[in-house]
Amino acid sequence: MSADNTPGNFSTDSEAVDSELIRFENVSKRFGSNTVLDSLNFSVEPGKHVTLIGPSGSGKTTILRLLMTLLKPDEGTITVAGQYLTHEEKNGKITPASDRHVREVRKNIGMVFQQFNLFPNMKVLRNITEAPIHVLGLSKDEAEERARELLDMVGLGDRCNAYPTHLSGGQQQRVAIARALAMRPKVLLLDEVTSALDPELVAGVLDVLRDIAHSTDITMLCVTHEMNFARDISDDVLMFDAGKVIESGPPERIFSEPQQERTREFLSAVL
Repeated sequence: MSADNTPGNFSTDSEAVDSELIRFENVSKRFGSNTVLDSLNFSVEPGKHVTLIGPSGSGKTTILRLLMTLLKPDEGTITVAGQYLTHEEKNGKITPASDRHVREVRKNIGMVFQQFNLFPNMKVLRNITEAPIHVLGLSKDEAEERARELLDMVGLGDRCNAYPTHLSGGQQQRVAIARALAMRPKVLLLDEVTSALDPELVAGVLDVLRDIAHSTDITMLCVTHEMNFARDISDDVLMFDAGKVIESGPPERIFSEPQQERTREFLSAVL
């Protein structure tokens, strides 16, 4: 993982680029006069677990929404698995990407949102199989086999035929995690996945995510205020403030010996 907010100071070494699964290069995003991301440069290597921390409004969730193409950058480029996300190269020029190109690149990305966003009219099993069948082209049998394996992994193997409304919030979020993994993404985005849960349900969801982090090679990019969870699962932690990475490093250093005063202030408020 690397992070650098100095425009033009991003490594272009071909070997380094090949080792990156996600790459933001000079990405800016504004909402009116508010600059949410300011010439952001950072990259994530395959298999790494990277957590974004910082105060509300610092740009963390905007990064995930850009990766899901729910937003588009105002400047800069994003690449995923070596391909531009919202741009594509034609005749040696970088141009806005076609919808088809965006859909193809986005198949590499799965996201679990704050809200569960399950289809209430579909049983749990179909919630998980719908996209693999219609987007990835899996057979119903193959999709259902994969879904049952994932439900077992998140501890809900016996709830295949339940409707989401018959599940607790924590169970619904675990179904949402299984649904994201069913698409076999190269990277899993986690956006404050416990913020909508009752406190007693948080631990169960975090335990599932710890198991995934420790037992699979999936890349994870996580936004959370659960600092103990971040310390447990992260290879690297990025501290954001005002749309910039002001500090980054392994969790042991960020949480125990932060270098920046702003990081120390933030952690003293949340730990």
